[in-house]
Amino acid sequence: MSEETAVRRGRGRRPAAEVRAAVLAAAGRILLQDGMQAVTFDRVAMEAGSSKTTLYKWWPSPGVLAAEAYFAHSLRVLEFPDTGDVRADLITQLTAFVRWLKEEGAERPVSELLGAAQMDADLARAWSESYALPRRELARQRLRLAVQQGQLRKDADLDIIVDQLWGACYHRLLVLRVPFDESLAERLVDQALHGSAPQRAADRP
Repeated sequence: MSEETAVRRGRGRRPAAEVRAAVLAAAGRILLQDGMQAVTFDRVAMEAGSSKTTLYKWWPSPGVLAAEAYFAHSLRVLEFPDTGDVRADLITQLTAFVRWLKEEGAERPVSELLGAAQMDADLARAWSESYALPRRELARQRLRLAVQQGQLRKDADLDIIVDQLWGACYHRLLVLRVPFDESLAERLVDQALHGSAPQRAADRP
């Protein structure tokens, strides 16, 4: 092979970051449109213009690839706001999460990914380490700021608040399998922040 040929072929090769982004974009589209079972290395490689060898090298299974594609697609949708009003910010974020599930196509893939994770240790690890725990920490950071600003008690149990809010959505989605919509967000937030005890007028939002 001549040096000129080698250079020409090298110029035609896409950077790894570009290939990875294309693969995740393709896998995310397939996941949201057709569900987790449709995310195969064959189909993703074809739609991303990549090779199956690359996919096998970077991901241990199509399930882990589907999970990472979900994480990438959800980042922008599930950004955590900070307007200085913790109640408003929690409602905004939780509303976005419910909308993402119920109106923007994530309900089926989330259910399938979490179901598959019960039998796939690699997928379970990816979901926990790359999505669930980091997102939980984002919520904790926002709640810690609210404590510092005096909007929450200093002894507030931040983990319990997170469980009450997002855990309730997952419980309805995966366990009860009952309908819910964006109106749930405000009710969950007010319940988490104010509880069930009678409120004094000065404490009402």
